[in-house]
This record gives sequence, structure tokens and C-alpha cells, in this order.
Amino acid sequence: MANQSFRDLTVYKKAFELAMMIFRISKRFPKEEKYSLTDQIRRSSRSVAVCVAEAYRKRNYEAYFVSKSSDGDMENSETQVWLNFAFACEYITAEEFDDLLSRADEIGRLLNHMIENPEKYLTTKQKAEA
Repeated sequence: MANQSFRDLTVYKKAFELAMMIFRISKRFPKEEKYSLTDQIRRSSRSVAVCVAEAYRKRNYEAYFVSKSSDGDMENSETQVWLNFAFACEYITAEEFDDLLSRADEIGRLLNHMIENPEKYLTTKQKAEA
């Protein structure tokens, strides 16, 4: 994992893809939702990928790595709540909701793995010091 980039992580790829799907779908949301639901769901979904990148860049420090991974999980949970609102307001179909929620659930499982198993992601230097 030494020469790997955060862009190579499955969780990053999936989080980025989900954020882009949400961006495209949210273009259909009503104009009156621009400063509430639309901006919030875009921000939280993008923040998941950002947190993964930040955690990965700080994997020399286990506590920071776990903290940023946990932040990503929190943003992913927030995204799921916004998806619930989008579905309840009938801005997305049941099929879209199920697909997006399923993807978010998978991202949550991957983030949880990072949080519970940080040693698998730490740099060689950090592992040697442990």
C-alpha cells in the first residue's frame, strides 16, 4: 500500500461515484430546494470522499486516521438522511432511492472496516512503532 494513492482505494472510488450520481440526480430537484436539500446532499456526499482522502494522507497517525474515517462515516450517514428526504418529497424514484441507499450502505461498511482495522491502512513506519 506504500505507493498507492487514496484514489486507488475502493471506498474512495465508490464514494466519489455516489457523489457524482447524487449530483446528477439532484439537478432535477426543485429550485426552492437549492439552498437546503440540494446543497446539503451534495456537500455531505462529497465530504465522504474528501474524508477518505484526508484519512489516507494522515495514515502515519492512527488516531487521526480513525477520526477522519469516522468523519467520513458520519457524512455518509448524513447523506442517507438527505436521501430519505429526497424520496419522501418524491424527488427521486423508489428505484433510485434503493440504488443510492444500497451504495451508501456499502460505503458505510467499507468505512467501518477502516475504523475497526486501522492497522491494515497505516504506513510501514507507523506499524513498526506499534
